[in-house]
Amino acid sequence: MSRSIFLTLFTAVFCVTLGVGLVVPLLPVYADELGAGGFLIGLMFGSFSISRTLLLPVFGALSDRHGRKPFLVTGLFFYFVLSLLFACVENVFLFVLIRLGQGVGSAMILPVAQAYIGDITPLNREGRIMGLFNISLFAGLAVGPLLGGMVKDAYGIQSSFISMGAFSLLGCVLCLVLLPSERDASGVRRSVASVPYRLLLRDPTVAALSLFRFSFTTCVGIIWAFLPLWAGTRAGLGSTAIGVVVSLNVALGGILMAPMGILADRVPKRALLVIGGLAAAGSVYYLSLAHSFWTLFIGNALFGAASGTALPAVMAIAVTTGRRTRAMGSLMGLLATAHSGGMLFGALLSGVLLDWSSFERIFQAGAVVMIMGTFSLIWVDAGSENTKANGRGQVSEEPVVRP
Repeated sequence: MSRSIFLTLFTAVFCVTLGVGLVVPLLPVYADELGAGGFLIGLMFGSFSISRTLLLPVFGALSDRHGRKPFLVTGLFFYFVLSLLFACVENVFLFVLIRLGQGVGSAMILPVAQAYIGDITPLNREGRIMGLFNISLFAGLAVGPLLGGMVKDAYGIQSSFISMGAFSLLGCVLCLVLLPSERDASGVRRSVASVPYRLLLRDPTVAALSLFRFSFTTCVGIIWAFLPLWAGTRAGLGSTAIGVVVSLNVALGGILMAPMGILADRVPKRALLVIGGLAAAGSVYYLSLAHSFWTLFIGNALFGAASGTALPAVMAIAVTTGRRTRAMGSLMGLLATAHSGGMLFGALLSGVLLDWSSFERIFQAGAVVMIMGTFSLIWVDAGSENTKANGRGQVSEEPVVRP
């Protein structure tokens, strides 16, 4: 039963992220063609994160009380409907509104799916299982930009929007038909009550992970919102070439998910976070110096390697902490909120810097934020029982947060 749940969620998340990857890297270039300035491009990209950030804690906590499946199915269907609306409008302000709506649907999908996987993850295999599951996310985002660039070049961007809707609908049907009711699923240790976020944030492990996640996804927001525009205007790349550059980032991260997840179960997890954080800062700074396909290629490859190194350790620590706090959905929602907040901050910061300064300053600012987040992780006592593998990686089941 647990294997069936894993495969269903893996496929559904792959479908929706593939659909998203088809379109998101093309949106900044499309908005620029419609006459949007830097701030408006950042707002269009970041508006997704506004609604997502506000609602992630809500849906994460509700999924602890009412189950994961209803939110997954609803979110995927909502995504499908909004994807079709994208194909019907050519106004940047309407794009912002639709992106706000997509943020609502997204808040019901990935963190809830991650919490469900956390519920069925065996003890001492957190890094391995979460690393394998995250391949679905990275594989979809890796294939999507490349496929989306090819579809846009051949049929126009409206075809990319329709394709995104089709993949979202497929994910919805898979969860509706194949995902069992949690009451009937053996091996699921779902939480029965939510833990207030103010209490979760008192745990230094949760605080450290949230700070690191925010910093890392600030860089992701910068890359996804403005690297396509940088590549198109400064390096002169076409849509297919831009898709290749963006796909490389997540493809390499996805390739590293499984081996780095296994490693995270065997070595100090905080060490992997620090290595990944510093590598991310260096790669984002390098992108400020890139002016050709190959320099963009190298910078994105380095960032993908950093992501593949750090993310399995982040999710392994999150699963053990969520298990001990008995608030898996709430914790995943909180980390996803930090993720979404970083994406929003990165996109808006980039838009402001572009209007007032230059492309180079965008990536340099991202490097500074990443360094600050990494050193905050070092300074905060993240809890040795979660950040280090003690021998065989044994973890305590005693809750560290009590509502």
